[in-house]
Amino acid sequence: MAQTVGDFLVGRLHQWGVRILFGYPGDGINGVFGAFNRADKKIEFIQARHEEMAAFMASAYAKFTGELGVCIATSGPGATHLVTGLYDARLDHVPVLAICGQQSRTALGGHYQQEVDISSLLKDVAGAFVQQASVPAQVRHLVDRAIRIAIGERRVTAIILPNDLQELPYEDPPRVHGTLQSGVGFSIPKTVPYEADLQRAASVLNKGKKVAMLVGAGALGATDEVIAVADRLGAGVAKALLGKAALPDDLPWVTGSIGLLGTEPSYKMMMECDTLLMVGSGFPYSEFLPKEGQARGVQIDLAPDMLSLRYPMEVNLVGDSGETLRALLPLLESKQNSSWRDGIIHNVAEWWEKLESRAMQPANPVNPQRVAWELSSRLPDRVILTSDSGSCANWYARDLKIRRGMMASLSGGLASMGAAVPYAIAAKFAHPDCPVIALVGDGAMQMNNMAELITVAKYWKRWADRRWIVCVFNNQDLNQVTWEQRVIEGDPKFDASQNIPDVPYHRFAELIGLKGIFVDNPDALGAAWDDALAADRPVVLEVKTDPEVPPLPPHITLQQAKKFAQAMAKGDPNERGMIAGAARQFLSKLLPGKRKR
Repeated sequence: MAQTVGDFLVGRLHQWGVRILFGYPGDGINGVFGAFNRADKKIEFIQARHEEMAAFMASAYAKFTGELGVCIATSGPGATHLVTGLYDARLDHVPVLAICGQQSRTALGGHYQQEVDISSLLKDVAGAFVQQASVPAQVRHLVDRAIRIAIGERRVTAIILPNDLQELPYEDPPRVHGTLQSGVGFSIPKTVPYEADLQRAASVLNKGKKVAMLVGAGALGATDEVIAVADRLGAGVAKALLGKAALPDDLPWVTGSIGLLGTEPSYKMMMECDTLLMVGSGFPYSEFLPKEGQARGVQIDLAPDMLSLRYPMEVNLVGDSGETLRALLPLLESKQNSSWRDGIIHNVAEWWEKLESRAMQPANPVNPQRVAWELSSRLPDRVILTSDSGSCANWYARDLKIRRGMMASLSGGLASMGAAVPYAIAAKFAHPDCPVIALVGDGAMQMNNMAELITVAKYWKRWADRRWIVCVFNNQDLNQVTWEQRVIEGDPKFDASQNIPDVPYHRFAELIGLKGIFVDNPDALGAAWDDALAADRPVVLEVKTDPEVPPLPPHITLQQAKKFAQAMAKGDPNERGMIAGAARQFLSKLLPGKRKR
């Protein structure tokens, strides 16, 4: 049998090192799936329940491996479904290739069934490279260029293949005018700034008396370098959400997360520093960074378009975080006065005590902060953590203490609901010998994550380590938005938009062969986590949590306080619980509560 275009595509992906891809079949991509079937499992296809989830899996796979993530879908609705997951990869700067089917070339332009202008559809999210193939000899350079751009620029790219083209005999491009002979291979280069720029950066940092650092996803592979530079500068270090695993939280000068989901020590450090070093972070909220003119700034990033974007930096260094920090370190002078860092260490220690006190405050029935707090001390070595967007991300950001060797991620720039479970599935395929834990709100669970439990049921028996847990915060409320309505808009909770049905998530897990655990007593949480971590199969841990425990920002502004008062004055449907929950969190160190020691 002659090699088809589909066969060539599969073989070329394999030459590029692709060994797994996520997706869903359909007649618009059947020629490629036939080629996968003939390829003797050279590339493993993972069947998601929905194309959006497949794209999230490709994004997460790229994050957890540092390799190219690949997803595949049919024409029409298959391609349109991919878009949200692809934007997740685009906004978080990870390399993903999308392969889409298309209707036959002869039908295009004829308002044919499932005919969508996919090139236009994907032009923004895959703007670095999106092309539709017309003839077999074109496919070679489309694949090569799409993958090289995706890896080299850390972008989303896309290839579109009409279904009639996929079945045609493959032809190498002839060596004539108007054709291209492309090749396989790309090595990421070492990128380091010039010595003169490093000297300018060192001069700024050496003059600082109160140095603060902020690290993000770009620093995930530079833990030792960040520690060395922070120690040399006597700095405290805050972590953007995507950089949660960049530093272990047992370092006493690590202030934790920053921003709306951040910590008081991070906020205080940024408001008082005189120098800011930002490494590999696109953290978006400028109000949580120093006031303009307060601090001198140095930033390190591989992407020039991310430099001096959140804060006006004095020195901008284009380079790999680890390589650049290593080159910078010999130029830095040790700080002789330790008072700045000592103050940060004191604030961090007090903050952990405050978090424990908040977690142990009573709630109706379970304090959601305690769910994460009880997990934190039980986290297994080499665990991979994922979180959804919403109020659960607050507890993920603040209460879970990361140790060396752990990984963690979520939908950062897009902050999309529904990413935690597909992220956790991709984590298992990336590292089947690591335990995986996902924190998910009931809104995201109902939106699309329950269906992906079926994907877990299909594949879990092949995983070397079968510890895979999704913890569902069941509060029957779209909680983050409810609190945003109150504190940002000054409106009471709108029941019609915020209340969601009560679903027995743990029983659904049992129905499909997984283990289900239900908790509505805070004193049972520790044992429930122990039970889940000891299970012989994936687990859905459902906890009945109190929606009136507020996800407090690290600093309450006067405007937020006024809006909260306005919401109460207008008559919130859960006013009594809202006031009690907020009071307990605000006054946690003064109120009596059960403390765990």
